[in-house]
Amino acid sequence: MLKTRIITSIVLVPLFLAALFLLPPLFWTLLMLGVIAIGAWEWGGLIKLKRVARQTFVAATVVIGISIIMPINLEVALLQRQVVLFTILVAAVFWALLVPLWLGVRRPINSFLINIIMGWLILLATWLSLVIIPLKSPWVLLGVMATVWIADSAAYFAGKRFGRRKLAASISPGKTWEGVAGALLAVSLYGLILCQTYHLDMILIPGLLILTALSVIGDLFESLMKRHAGIKDSGRILPGHGGILDRIDGLTASLPLAAVFIYLTDYYELWMQLR
Repeated sequence: MLKTRIITSIVLVPLFLAALFLLPPLFWTLLMLGVIAIGAWEWGGLIKLKRVARQTFVAATVVIGISIIMPINLEVALLQRQVVLFTILVAAVFWALLVPLWLGVRRPINSFLINIIMGWLILLATWLSLVIIPLKSPWVLLGVMATVWIADSAAYFAGKRFGRRKLAASISPGKTWEGVAGALLAVSLYGLILCQTYHLDMILIPGLLILTALSVIGDLFESLMKRHAGIKDSGRILPGHGGILDRIDGLTASLPLAAVFIYLTDYYELWMQLR
């Protein structure tokens, strides 16, 4: 399994980097929408939609996504910008406040409407974040994603070596508090290297640790959804990893907060210029 995961990563990472740095914004946006469409199909499986309902959910996700970003006129474009900010802000609150409470309760959500809306919020906020953050710089998105990847890898190996105390045994038996500690330590070191190398403010490190905590929450959330659905993986498109949602579970929780932060810093910089 580990060998297969590594081989898949070796193939995917260069392709992802080439797309991130070489594709024009429009093509990057559409590519990420395609990825999210696959995630929408997998989400339909998690909430046990029938085939036609899953296809409808995927189509609706794509249509909503396109309607959010396709400008018709200036007035609509301004409204779309507000919708984008509102979506990622609600998603950030959802992950930071509501999901931890639900992980404590651990009951399945049986409401069809809530599951559909929740899926749209998670998927579209992730997609919008993937589109917004590279507009600041592709390196910023890569830095945020690297945080989650480093945390995930460190948690895996630290948990394997030192894991004793279960983090949430009834949700994901393989995750341990020692693994979380390893993730936080590795991300702290990563943040320190970034700050020293690029002369960044040390406040970046607490920010990265918050993203790490959210990535753990995202991981547990998807594990709980899969447990309720009675499946091991959300899909089979990525050998050794499972589905798209299995690969981006931590990112779905951390990217919206990173995007909100970028929005706020842009507004702050504009405000300072207008003073």
